[in-house]
Amino acid sequence: MRNEPARVEPNAIVVTGVSGSGKTTVALGLAGHYDYDFLDADDFHSIDARAQMQAGIALTDEQREPWVAALARELQRHAERGRSTVLAFSGLRAVHRQRLRDSGVAIRFVFLHAAPAAIAARLAARTDHFMSATLLASQFEALQIPTFEPDVIAVQTDGSPAQVLERVIAALESR
Repeated sequence: MRNEPARVEPNAIVVTGVSGSGKTTVALGLAGHYDYDFLDADDFHSIDARAQMQAGIALTDEQREPWVAALARELQRHAERGRSTVLAFSGLRAVHRQRLRDSGVAIRFVFLHAAPAAIAARLAARTDHFMSATLLASQFEALQIPTFEPDVIAVQTDGSPAQVLERVIAALESR
């Protein structure tokens, strides 16, 4: 009788934080490290939502709802195909994180955080993104820090991208 390898259920790692916290960089690094599919939540915004944010106008929770629903469906699609994913997603609101949990996909969240001044400096240096740096204050206002959510790992993002990725991997693997 041949021993079959244990089947590992597909799961998702969702990297959250305000714009400029390093979500995409860390999520890409995790996807490469674990050989997971990479998803960037920004790719799921409508053209109108992108234009609104580029104009410095924050999205409302009503405007975010179809976006979050689409992300939950995409996580489900990947899991149905037997693929694990890493999603870079702001996840500022507890209700949005819960919506992803309700997708039925096993999820671990990584909350990236840094001092507002450090994030503002990163945004000021960024030229290739539709998100207006003027929205940073509204992002911090909307942020509901996941202090008491047991499936969330919080990681400080000071240091180089490689150091942050190393910290995130160590935190994920120690759980």
